Amino acid sequence: MRYLHTMVRVKDLDASMAFYRLLGLEEIRRIDNQQGRFTLVFIAPPGQPETPVELTYNWDGDEGLPSDSRHFGHLAYEVDDIYATCRHLMDNGVTINRPPRDGHMAFVRSPDNISIELLQKGGSLPPQEPWASMGNTGHW
Repeated sequence: MRYLHTMVRVKDLDASMAFYRLLGLEEIRRIDNQQGRFTLVFIAPPGQPETPVELTYNWDGDEGLPSDSRHFGHLAYEVDDIYATCRHLMDNGVTINRPPRDGHMAFVRSPDNISIELLQKGGSLPPQEPWASMGNTGHW
């Protein structure tokens, strides 16, 4: 068995692509299917095309699909500096749902309500403000 990809549905492809670019992911492949009226965009961390996420965008909308997407769980990415990553996301309007109070783990949500877990590479960083005293926001 071999891992292929994880698929998530997106409602606004441009907003989703902007969010995932903020995380540092890049587009590695795109398929526009005129007959099926959908676009598939495969994104991955730089230099890691073997770990893609497939964003599925249905041109005519997704009526009837669950609105919360909580049945999915989350995507997880290791980052070099969790504080710098969270600061970058926050400075660009992303809510940090579970701040990295422990210097190790944080959660954010994509525009389509997909939970993204960020994990500090190596050991935890020493606690740092404003993160250490920041509470949770919404769901993660």
